[in-house]
Amino acid sequence: MRDSKKYSNKTKAAFILLIVMLIILLGNFNTLLNSKNVNDNINAIYKDRLVVAHYIFQYSKELHFIKAEAEKLNLSDNIKKDEIIHTLNIIHTIDDLYAKTVLTNKEKQYFDAFLLSCKEINKQVESKNWDKIANSSTEALKTLESLSQIQIEEGKAKLAAANAMYNRNNILGQLQIALLIILGGITFYLLIKKIKKTVKIPEPPSLN
Repeated sequence: MRDSKKYSNKTKAAFILLIVMLIILLGNFNTLLNSKNVNDNINAIYKDRLVVAHYIFQYSKELHFIKAEAEKLNLSDNIKKDEIIHTLNIIHTIDDLYAKTVLTNKEKQYFDAFLLSCKEINKQVESKNWDKIANSSTEALKTLESLSQIQIEEGKAKLAAANAMYNRNNILGQLQIALLIILGGITFYLLIKKIKKTVKIPEPPSLN
């Protein structure tokens, strides 16, 4: 009966340890998965937000130049035309790079509107219609501002998601440490109990 009770207690202890180890294992798996997601979000912030923000800055710089050239009164039409065409070529090289980034549907909508404005500028250069070029440049710059705002919002959302995952990982890590401490405590207790049963205290010598 005593042996049956002893084995029953061992079974319970083993079952508890198994559950604790399973929780720790699942926690580690979840932590690894969250770490991958955090890494993906951070990479997305760099690849699809900061890089695109750099392209938007380049676009803006070139469009401000086109607008300034179109509005100059003391510059010949041929010089204006050559400089604007050259600047449009620079813009078109950025188009290819921008199109390769990951764009949301909203971003693609604004980017298409931006490309239409640039196409209109290109069309008006041939007819040397400087007023329309200046107006189209203004429209394109407004679209860039909207794209920039979208980038900021998307970047904030990615950063918030990364921070939330980090906080979850932190809580899970603390839980795992607590479980390991409990596991260590149980193991230590069982070892001490076994040692006490194994080690016999010697009896004092008989005086008889």
